Amino acid sequence: MREMKRLFGCFGPYKKDLYLGGLFVLIETAFELVIPILMADLIDIGVANRDVPYILHKGIQMGICALLSLITGLLYARFAARAAYGWGARIREAEYEKVQQFAFANLDRFDTASLVTRMTTDVTVLQNAVNGGLRPLARSPIMLIMGLGLSFYMNARLALVFLVCAPLLAFILFAIVRKVAPMYSVLQKVVDKLNHVVEENLTAIRAVKAYVRGDYEEEKFRAVNQDLTKTGEKTFRLAVLNMPTLQCVMYVTIVLIMWFGGNMILENSLQVGELTGFLSYVMQVMNSIMMISNAFLLLTRSLASAHRIGEVLEEPVVLTSPAQACTTVENGSVDFEHVSFKYHADAKEYALSDVTLHISSGQTVGVLGGTGSAKTTLVQLIPRLYDVTKGAVKVGGRDVREYDLPTLRDAVGIVLQKNVLFSGTVRENLLWGNAQASEDTLWAACRAAGAAEFLERMPKGLNTDVGQGGVNFSGGQKQRLCIARTLLKQPKVLIFDDATSAVDTATEAGIRTTLAELRDMTKIIIAQRITSVMHSDCIVVLDDGRVHAVGTHDELLQNDPIYQEIYATQMRGGDEDGSENA
Repeated sequence: MREMKRLFGCFGPYKKDLYLGGLFVLIETAFELVIPILMADLIDIGVANRDVPYILHKGIQMGICALLSLITGLLYARFAARAAYGWGARIREAEYEKVQQFAFANLDRFDTASLVTRMTTDVTVLQNAVNGGLRPLARSPIMLIMGLGLSFYMNARLALVFLVCAPLLAFILFAIVRKVAPMYSVLQKVVDKLNHVVEENLTAIRAVKAYVRGDYEEEKFRAVNQDLTKTGEKTFRLAVLNMPTLQCVMYVTIVLIMWFGGNMILENSLQVGELTGFLSYVMQVMNSIMMISNAFLLLTRSLASAHRIGEVLEEPVVLTSPAQACTTVENGSVDFEHVSFKYHADAKEYALSDVTLHISSGQTVGVLGGTGSAKTTLVQLIPRLYDVTKGAVKVGGRDVREYDLPTLRDAVGIVLQKNVLFSGTVRENLLWGNAQASEDTLWAACRAAGAAEFLERMPKGLNTDVGQGGVNFSGGQKQRLCIARTLLKQPKVLIFDDATSAVDTATEAGIRTTLAELRDMTKIIIAQRITSVMHSDCIVVLDDGRVHAVGTHDELLQNDPIYQEIYATQMRGGDEDGSENA
């Protein structure tokens, strides 16, 4: 319920619609409850005395009540829909805003498919709870209390039947809800699995087709889909028991009332009109209990979804800007002071261990190492995508934890190992680097990154459409566009995380020449190829999360066995520029 209270605050301006919807339900219920009394008078007085004017008078009153009930019901539907869908939109906005604040460590706790489910399916469940549950929750208690009161008012002896049937029905419904409640959480987790399989398959559809694994993927989807089907059947098989249970008890109640009421009519202690009106209240009371049970089932499922949404909204953001944060980065110097790091506090081993480095402002530094040597982990600490576990990382002479996060990340441009382009145009993607960049500035960045070469051949140039994830561009083209986007930021520290692995050596040489001209910018280049870093001011060799050696190309080639091995493997048969010997 704590999550529901928090989410209730998301109604904001839609609270008025929620309250108006509840008010119109109460008015509608009042009109409906008056109709049986009017019907009883119509039969017992009008029909019994053959008083046509009285019958017409009561009939008109009943018609007016029915019309007013219809109008207030329509008004309820309008305001309830506005409240439900407005509430859902604000919850999605709150979730999306919170996810944007997440650090990488926070995102590691949530699967992407699960976040999608929490923003779509779980919010829809809450919307349905308001749209379909507000009416019975507001209407049913009033109908139940007033129906029982008016039943006892009309005939207290006959109303005693409720005292037997109602507790029995309440007990059965409580047992059903108690059993079904935990099953809804399981159901939503299975939906997460289904979304994960779909997302993974669609993201890697080209690999699936290339390896002819369509049948395998279909089987994997079929398995998780059947799992969802079985879980849904098991959950709703119990949930739908409330309807036949209610109907069974309702019809038993009606039979008992007809039996006792018929005998009372024969004894002249009850009139036919009273029995007819009493049966109307019986139907209203039993229907109100049925509506309450359905509302409880909706509420039970919505509580499971509210808990899942609450996990996102209440997730403590790991990385935040400190109070009185520094908003200026003086220069691009980078220092690692006895840095150790592990991704999880309970991890047995560190990904980085006792790393100490000094990189001067404007320097070009290459980082080499085998797969899993923590090269990417090292540079992710610079823009504070993760916080160090031990030691300190400094940029511009200050600990990165002292900076305002947007300021720090604006000063550090990073071309990620996985190239990401967004749907839209090339221009819109480039403007991520600098929203105010002019046409000439955009083309200058593209030329520097080697992207102008292919963009100039495209009819639309910078206005060329980019498919989802950049599917209409090759790997090398995507890398060059990402480099251009980062150069537009004009950062003080520029990080290439294996950012030229998909481009040819000639294009890479051109990019390297451009970078060399940026003398006030610190360049950190992670690469697999020695040719990508051999001209750097210094090269850092990582081995199993530790700094193995630091030096220039010539120094490492003379003294470091790991660098010598990499050089021998990559440069065998070629000169130091990587060209083949004659």
